[in-house]
Amino acid sequence: MNSYRGRIAPSPTGLLHLGHASTFVQAAERARQRQGTLIFRNDDLDSQRCHHHFYEAALEDLRWLGLSWTEGPDAGGPRGPYSQSQRHPLYHQAFEALRAAGCIYPCTCSRKEVALALGAPHAGDSPDCYPGTCRPHLPVCSALGRAGVNWRFRIPQPEWIQFEDGFFGTQKSLAGSDFGDFLVWRKDDKPSYQLATVVDDFEMKITEVVRGADLIPSTFQQLLLYRALQYPPPQFRHCPLVCDDSGMRLAKRSDALSLRTLRAQGMTPDEVLEQIRSYMG
Repeated sequence: MNSYRGRIAPSPTGLLHLGHASTFVQAAERARQRQGTLIFRNDDLDSQRCHHHFYEAALEDLRWLGLSWTEGPDAGGPRGPYSQSQRHPLYHQAFEALRAAGCIYPCTCSRKEVALALGAPHAGDSPDCYPGTCRPHLPVCSALGRAGVNWRFRIPQPEWIQFEDGFFGTQKSLAGSDFGDFLVWRKDDKPSYQLATVVDDFEMKITEVVRGADLIPSTFQQLLLYRALQYPPPQFRHCPLVCDDSGMRLAKRSDALSLRTLRAQGMTPDEVLEQIRSYMG
């Protein structure tokens, strides 16, 4: 039996555009070439921004494009669908494992306070810029409840984190310098993207993660979580980003190149796929 397991994991915060489609097409093709399993996962942790009609639109648009999956909504397979909003017990277990190991600590700093501490007004825009205000001198197992404060992963010491990307080759980042202690649990009692993704990809036995190049920085943080949780990490393949005519990366807030808009304009799935191939080179 082929052991390859990949996934597509849209977040239902808006309509899918050509950039999403390009990544998902490549993920589906990687699974098809290896006669492996492709999983559809609904990354709907953000209850404020995620909406069910965007989830339904993603399913409809991807099926219109010709994509199918082995596990997920109406796949006919043995498992699924998967929605992160229904998987909190798994995230709780991972949180407690990190807490017991002294890998995380509570943090009461706001974004504004982080920015002021760094002396750079823009620094608060990056969740990875953290000056260590709440960081304890030594690793501790805090008994504080999960909710009400943020929880950060403690970078053990400055060290180089490295992985071989399936598209871009060797990637390196200096943990503790390029990025600092990062969020794993939010004060609204929900896991961060980093923790939820690591837990889900491990639990789903994903062997290769195919996603956009904008998530390369996240991979270094996730590798630290894999190690702390004693999970074997998957392989990673990051895809070049699709940009508009002005060179700007596509975003959900601009629906000019959304699959739904292209469909309304009369484009066929083959025409959209041809356009995607042109971006892929």
